[in-house]
Formats: sequence, C-alpha cells, structure tokens
Amino acid sequence: QVQLVESGGGLVQPGGSLRLSCAASGFFFSSAAVSWYRQIPGKERDLVATSVGGRTNYADSVKARFTISRDNAKNTLYLQMNSLKPEDTGVYYCKAVTNWGMVYWGQGTQVTVSS
Repeated sequence: QVQLVESGGGLVQPGGSLRLSCAASGFFFSSAAVSWYRQIPGKERDLVATSVGGRTNYADSVKARFTISRDNAKNTLYLQMNSLKPEDTGVYYCKAVTNWGMVYWGQGTQVTVSS
C-alpha cells in the first residue's frame, strides 16, 4: 500500500522557519521524482520544489529561502523553509512520480505564516 504522510506544518511568525517531512512507503522512493506543492483555498496547487535524479528545482518565489532534500535510506522527503512570508501560507502536499509513471499524493499539512 502506497503512503505519503506529511508532517511539520504549523503556525509561524513572518521571518520564522519550519521543516516539513514526507514519509513514503509502498514504492521505490529512491528512484521517484518527488515534489512539494502548495495550495490555497480556491486556487490550484502550485509547484514549490522538485527533487529528481540528483537535481533540484524551485519556484522563483521560494528560491534562496526553501531547500528540498531527501533521505533515500529513510524514504523521506524534506522541505526546509526559512524567512517565511505570509504569502507562503497554504496546505503543503508532497507528490511522488515513479519510474512507471504512477502518481501519488500525500494528505497535506497546513502552514500558516502570521503575526
């Protein structure tokens, strides 16, 4: 059974930091393309960052503030978020795409940046 379970969200003040985690199981995590997305009410999910084949990519809005990383031994994806801004608020989802083209999503974790 495939599972992606996010954790680490919460309420943080502007300028603060959070680290999100996504624990994966049920598929070959090390070879999968994995990403973080953010969604706010009434909007589509927007790509935040991707890790695939040793390469990483970021949305312009988070470059130099967020870092995506993965621990393949622990089947876990991370998103370190620094210098958080109110516009970073949203539900953060992890997504995995396997070599076979199967797409999996986690249930999401809420991040709220507010004073």
